[in-house]
Amino acid sequence: MQKQHLKLAEADRQELTGLLQNRSLTVKIHQRIKVLLGLDSGKSYKDLGQELGFTHISMRNIRDKYVNKSENATAMSYLCDKARSGRPIDISGDERAKITALACSESPDGRVRWTLRLLADKVVELGICEHISHTQAGNILKKMNYSHTLNASGA
Repeated sequence: MQKQHLKLAEADRQELTGLLQNRSLTVKIHQRIKVLLGLDSGKSYKDLGQELGFTHISMRNIRDKYVNKSENATAMSYLCDKARSGRPIDISGDERAKITALACSESPDGRVRWTLRLLADKVVELGICEHISHTQAGNILKKMNYSHTLNASGA
């Protein structure tokens, strides 16, 4: 007799089967639904993994999310990944525009052109940003299509 890895509730099975018909869902969600339905039908991890291209561990994680779901959780709550915060944007678009405008302005006395380090120091001095490195200043100018080495800037 085969080992039953997962026993879906009838309502969940119907919901997942209905979601499988939905064409607006991502491929990742469709694959996770197929894993849950496959485990419910009695397929082994090995057979299901070869069929869908999942590892044993990832299928077990999908199963565990279903098993540990709260009572009133929807299918999408345990099929979708949690939002990832990522790194927040330090320099706003307004600040980027001010940095570019400063780079396009006249260079300080005794200088032929703005250097990235000089520009970064001036930005902090003027209070446009709390802190900025010369590398960040260069990346901002690069995205604005500004060349600090040419006399005629493209900005």
